[in-house]
Amino acid sequence: MAIRYLTLAALLGCRTMALAEDKKGTEVTVSGLKATTPAEWKSEEPTSNLRKAQFKLPKEKGDSEDAELVLFVLAGGGDVDANLKRQPNTFKIPEGVKKEDAIKVEDFKVGDFEAKYQTISGTYQFKAAPFDPNAKVTEKEKFRQLYVIFVDSDKATISFRLVGPEKTVDKHKKDFDAFLKAFKK
Repeated sequence: MAIRYLTLAALLGCRTMALAEDKKGTEVTVSGLKATTPAEWKSEEPTSNLRKAQFKLPKEKGDSEDAELVLFVLAGGGDVDANLKRQPNTFKIPEGVKKEDAIKVEDFKVGDFEAKYQTISGTYQFKAAPFDPNAKVTEKEKFRQLYVIFVDSDKATISFRLVGPEKTVDKHKKDFDAFLKAFKK
């Protein structure tokens, strides 16, 4: 009887290990660096050829939707400062909030690359077709964007854009930062 219980315990232990292995994230490679996403970030088929990778990050309780993380790799994608200046155009800053309180930029490192880390909070001006001037804009209040950008040694502009409801983005910020810091050769 004891042997049956030990066998059952061993089988259950193997099943638990297999489940743990199934919960690995997605390996992402960019500019010769690799890192693995948290398991709960679900890889999606990129919705545009400008996107190298795209992930859905589960919403926080009470939020209306999931957050989205997109990796862009653009040869000749413009310099870092020009891209940082362009990002706030997708947001409306709430009345009574100073621009410098809603938009912050700091230095950051992704692997060996010097990067900029921009945070924007406000009303997101979502457009399904962002480059179409006639595309319908859907305003999404209390949204946040985390945007990390650098230029690699091949002069490609690399950016990670995490956007979604504030609570959901806040929930994933620690993992997002750890994911970026984990990029190694």
